[in-house]
Amino acid sequence: MTSRSVTRAAVIGTAIEFYDLALFGLAAAIVFNDQFFPADAPLAGTLGSFTAFAVGFLARPIGGVVFGHIGDRVGRKPALVLTLLLMGLATTGIGLLPAYDQVGLTAPILLVLLRLVQGFGAGAEYAGALVLVAETSAPRRRGLRAAFPGMGVQIGILIATLVFTAVAPLPSFTSWGWRVPFLLSLVGVGVGLVCRIRVPESELFERERAHGVSRFPALEVFRRQPRSLLIAAGINAPYGAIGYIMNVFVLSYVTGTLGLPATVGLIANVCSAAIGIVLMPLFGLLADRVGRRPVFLGATLALSVFAFPMFWLVDTGRPELVIFAVTLGYGVFVTAMFAVLASILTELFGTRYRYSGIAISREWTAALTSGPAPLVAASLVAGAGGASWPIALLLVGLATIAFLTVLLAPETRAKNLDERVSQEPVGSGAVI
Repeated sequence: MTSRSVTRAAVIGTAIEFYDLALFGLAAAIVFNDQFFPADAPLAGTLGSFTAFAVGFLARPIGGVVFGHIGDRVGRKPALVLTLLLMGLATTGIGLLPAYDQVGLTAPILLVLLRLVQGFGAGAEYAGALVLVAETSAPRRRGLRAAFPGMGVQIGILIATLVFTAVAPLPSFTSWGWRVPFLLSLVGVGVGLVCRIRVPESELFERERAHGVSRFPALEVFRRQPRSLLIAAGINAPYGAIGYIMNVFVLSYVTGTLGLPATVGLIANVCSAAIGIVLMPLFGLLADRVGRRPVFLGATLALSVFAFPMFWLVDTGRPELVIFAVTLGYGVFVTAMFAVLASILTELFGTRYRYSGIAISREWTAALTSGPAPLVAASLVAGAGGASWPIALLLVGLATIAFLTVLLAPETRAKNLDERVSQEPVGSGAVI
């Protein structure tokens, strides 16, 4: 199977996985507060929904270690098949859960449990897709190829948002209509399994396995590439929080605080994802031409400048300005960060523990920043009496952290992934 076929399979699988993740975020912002929490306490329901959203990220670091271990010892392919099954079945189960007015506190408890299963499966999904694509790509096109799984993420978000937008106007939406997108995940599981089973194992991994795989890849990456882990975590932590604030919290802010119809925020997310699908490979290609660092630094700087104007536009309450602001902020600036982060992560780590290194650096930071981000944002807005300036300031701070971390990172564009025995990227001072 060619590199292009592997990339296609990775994009399809990642799209299906992130369809599941996006659904939970959308439902947490719009419907879970009424379905799984007391109807007479709307603020508590909103905070409860975002807490359930954040809880899934607690399981992701564990899933990252477990599936990263499987990916570095058994193979990239088995890990990707297992993550698909766990996430898809958990998402389908959420669509079958009883509501709060039927079973009381059992409803949010079951919701949290299935969210934990979903998070456990998500702990190494994107990392595995990145590794498989990067390890089958030509060096001069690795930035482009590594950006394609990110395009799959946007496709999954787009499909989830479109399906959710289609069922939202239904009179039965709050009773059973919201469940339809979750139940459709079962179809995605079948399609994804066919794609992933047909994908061959990475040749780089096969060569590494012939020489003997790492016994404990997670421990080995901590011991041999600590600086790479810190750089990856320092970039991903603020990026993840930025993404979920703009993709999940803003949707809740638009409907709950500004009182606009849910379709406004959903359309904004659709436009953002659509723009992201187009721009993702272009930013990856640009990173191949000029380097990883210049593109990422430019994106974080642009986002910092745009943070306050974005919320000024959103606060007008005019649907067209809300859609424009979110589309530019997320669809362009966050997409640029995401596209380049893909190649940076794959090039920071050696083949023996590449899967574990990416999964650990992504998922531990996701648990600390990405998952709680909408909850923190909602609390800040509540504390500011509904004002949006604390969120804009938070985005500036997060973008600044990412900017400074990339300044300290090496340029990895010329990294040869085919080296069995390599060094930390130039300037790290650590030898594998």
